[in-house]
Amino acid sequence: MPASASSFNTRILLPLLASIVAITPLAIDMYLPAMLVIAGDLQTSMPNVQISLSIYLAGYALGMLFFGPIADQIGRRKLAKIGLTLFGITSLALAFTTDIYAFWVLRTVQAFTGAAATVVVPGIIRHIYQKNTAKGMSYVSMIMMVAPLLAPSIGSLILGFSVWSTIFLILAAYSFIILAFVHVYLIDIPIFKNDLKGLPLFFNSYKIILSNKDARADILSSMFVSFGFFCFLTSVPFVYLDLFKVSEQLFGILFAFNVIALMFGNFLNTRIVPRIGSRKMLYYGLIFGLLSGAALLTFSIMQLSLYFIVGAIAPLMMSLGIIASNADSLILMKFEANTGTATAVIGTLRFGSGALVGPLLAILHAKSAVPFSSLMFGAVILTVLVQLVHYLKSKKNASN
Repeated sequence: MPASASSFNTRILLPLLASIVAITPLAIDMYLPAMLVIAGDLQTSMPNVQISLSIYLAGYALGMLFFGPIADQIGRRKLAKIGLTLFGITSLALAFTTDIYAFWVLRTVQAFTGAAATVVVPGIIRHIYQKNTAKGMSYVSMIMMVAPLLAPSIGSLILGFSVWSTIFLILAAYSFIILAFVHVYLIDIPIFKNDLKGLPLFFNSYKIILSNKDARADILSSMFVSFGFFCFLTSVPFVYLDLFKVSEQLFGILFAFNVIALMFGNFLNTRIVPRIGSRKMLYYGLIFGLLSGAALLTFSIMQLSLYFIVGAIAPLMMSLGIIASNADSLILMKFEANTGTATAVIGTLRFGSGALVGPLLAILHAKSAVPFSSLMFGAVILTVLVQLVHYLKSKKNASN
């Protein structure tokens, strides 16, 4: 009999799954306020420390690619425990790093092993929620968003009474605490063993996902909206702090406001998607994203005040959350036996595209809000196009 959400203690399980996924935003956002201090202590330049963020995203993308098929073969609970253990050990090593090159290497390993833990989460959600996977994904995303909401403030607070190394010690402690909860509470789900081993297993697993024509539009949609989100994440310090000269305190408030909008989008999704389904909800999110993205670009070109920009970013972030949750759900529903590999494809493209944002913005020599607004709006336009092609093909196939 198919599992349902009522079969499990979701009051414990959903926060636990969110806590596992949260290691990524915590590892990305907690050390942002410390970048200048790290540069000084490691006797290197600020750009060299900033590179570690792109390195983390690339390492995480590679980790998802590697561990996705493994999750489908050895089980989610075991892989989560391995990933959290190695993430914690690497975080401890980062706290004692004295060289920027060692810092880069350890950040790569930290991201790579962190992916082993987080890649297991969507498959478990799909197993619990079945046709309502988008609802479960939104619940976990909504809880998990507390991490990027608080992480920069936590990092700043730590720097107020301690050194930057403490940030990584706390990351290590966090992963070991979550590991203890995983050992007690995390469920395992059925796995579908494959007779293939090694490289043939990897190639076969990814062939199953990438050869599914019906899933391609949603895979691309997930990638494009993630690119839009990383455009915001990469650009927001420049736009708020440098371009509009807001204080660090106001920056924290504005950043929190944008993240709350993202959380609200996921909350709306949990309420509405069981009634209308993921595909329609994705379309509604796209319409909303198209309007708010166009408004953001228009306000940027007109060089309107900060609050017009913030007012346009908030609904755009909300729509990105809705689109991403439903696109991911639609993908996972197509691959019961390969949810780990499907998650790996989503995560690799998502964080791989995120790693491209920094270099693209550097090429554009951003001196206004227009470059980042253009990239965010462009991401929504591309999502609309792939979904439109998918819709037209579906209509054509239905009529034949």
